[in-house]
Amino acid sequence: MQNHGERQVHPALKELVVQASQALAHLDADRLEELALSCQALNRDLSLADKFEKKALQAQALEARGEMTVLAHVLEASRDNLNVLHRLREQSLGRLEYCENQVRGWVPTESGHGDN
Repeated sequence: MQNHGERQVHPALKELVVQASQALAHLDADRLEELALSCQALNRDLSLADKFEKKALQAQALEARGEMTVLAHVLEASRDNLNVLHRLREQSLGRLEYCENQVRGWVPTESGHGDN
């Protein structure tokens, strides 16, 4: 956000969303943090905005709909990847039960008589 006299100029919402998607795709944590702060400032300023500014931001939000959908998909994929990384870490630390069984070999859990 930049100050020009008393009026604030907001970067286009669409551009913020595009940059967030790119930063997330490149795992650019510093840029993501900057963008998060920009979004917080935008939300804070929105509560102080007049009717004209709110209408302008609403139009930007409608224009950025496609980019927001892409960002949502990137966030979902990133969350899924993070879950995989957490499971791999747990597995490497031996926290998953089946890891120990895999190291020892298969252990039957039923009697083998067929009456379950």
